[in-house]
Amino acid sequence: MKMYQKTVLGALMGIAIASGSLAAEDVDVSKLPAAASSEVDFVKEIKPLFEKSCFGCHGAKPRAKSKYFMNKRETTLKGGSSKEAAIIAGKSAASPLVHFIGDLVEELEMPPIDKREKYPQLTKAQIGLVRAWIDQGAKWPSGVELAMPQ
Repeated sequence: MKMYQKTVLGALMGIAIASGSLAAEDVDVSKLPAAASSEVDFVKEIKPLFEKSCFGCHGAKPRAKSKYFMNKRETTLKGGSSKEAAIIAGKSAASPLVHFIGDLVEELEMPPIDKREKYPQLTKAQIGLVRAWIDQGAKWPSGVELAMPQ
């Protein structure tokens, strides 16, 4: 798919989500891996995943894809150009970020399928960790920011 097609598709999906025509109930969450049952440590378990698979496109740079910045908790939860929260603390199954990393929304798989050689897809276990982190309140220690992995 060409870049302009992805941009248009992304804008249309943002409009659909913002208008409520693509609500969480329209996504088959039964296809998601279960949330991990253990207490999740953001710094040790989630931060490295986001840095390795998400931050390359959704970092603090001025041209973050879909204007979705993942460098701080506030911007990660807030979402991007769709104006809808990407993460709903306490509700992983209703969080668009989980739908995207779980490949539940066609053409909005995250990381994008054509970029997975550089930015690896999260495993089912890793998606389960992200779900547990969100279900546990999406706690993110004050002052901690994502950065490009070294």
